[in-house]
Amino acid sequence: MADIYSIIEKARKTGKVEKGTNEVTKAIERGTAKLVVYATDVSPKEIVQHIPVLCREKKILCREVDSKQKLGIAVGIPVSASSVAVIEPGDSEKDIAGLNKN
Repeated sequence: MADIYSIIEKARKTGKVEKGTNEVTKAIERGTAKLVVYATDVSPKEIVQHIPVLCREKKILCREVDSKQKLGIAVGIPVSASSVAVIEPGDSEKDIAGLNKN
């Protein structure tokens, strides 16, 4: 089973991802996000605490990861990323479907 970071990286290379809490929030509200990932080490927590709630409302798969630094690397930016949304999974589609089963 691929880890969340490698799923994000694969989606970035072969599909489409949005990064940053504002973009991610918009993607959730529009219903275009297939998978949303947010980091638990974001400070202050209020920055991302609405994300899992919105995802539940919209029935969008949501996962948390431990490191905004690693999330930034996975999404291919030189800074940390508090949250990421996969819009088009590309080659990571099967991996994301696998997450749904857990």
